Amino acid sequence: MDDNTNISDGRRKGYDGTGTGAITPDGCAVEVWTRLPVGDAPDVIEGAIPPGASILELGCGVGRMTHPLADRGFAVTAVDESAEMLALVRPEVRTVRSPIEELDLGERFDVVMLASFLVHAGDTAVRQGLLETCRRHVAEDGCVLVQREGEDWHRNVPRESRIAGTDGVARIVSATPVGDGVNSVHAEYEFPDGTWTQTFLSRPLTTEVFERALADAGLRVETYLTEDRTWVRARPAD
Repeated sequence: MDDNTNISDGRRKGYDGTGTGAITPDGCAVEVWTRLPVGDAPDVIEGAIPPGASILELGCGVGRMTHPLADRGFAVTAVDESAEMLALVRPEVRTVRSPIEELDLGERFDVVMLASFLVHAGDTAVRQGLLETCRRHVAEDGCVLVQREGEDWHRNVPRESRIAGTDGVARIVSATPVGDGVNSVHAEYEFPDGTWTQTFLSRPLTTEVFERALADAGLRVETYLTEDRTWVRARPAD
């Protein structure tokens, strides 16, 4: 099921990507996202929310987390601004095409999920728009799950890692300061049959700044769900 809202197909400023196939407005190569493993994220999410909860997944991509969560009995509404990404989400899942910061479904969900480090958007107005969308759509007794970058993510460059379950390698090649506390991050994904790149803007956030940004959107951190503090459960502020 596909609900469309107003959307521009233009590339976001400061974001780019290369390689075969579709490239999304924020520089993601759709082909790469079909190959990346989901890891333990579904386990973290399942352990943090009630069974059978309704989930609004913001920035679902090709459904890496959508499908495991749906398989576990959660009612997922999957949102992305890329038609090419959403085309790969199972047809039985409700999908909505929209920039996250502009979304207003007029509905509330048990859980709103903002993963993939989207909270680190370089533009603070976009970041606050993302968090306000979370607050607008979460039930008063519900929760918001946010995935943050690791503390040394921008300092520990260059770095590379094997992509689990594939013959691929992921590299963060550089994180170059471009002013106002923002870095231009350049990533490469190399597989035997091709190489893809993504360049995007990312703003490192201390715990204090992160929690203040949530508070500005009417949310409060309830707990950090993982030892590395990258997954967070927040609640509507009283």
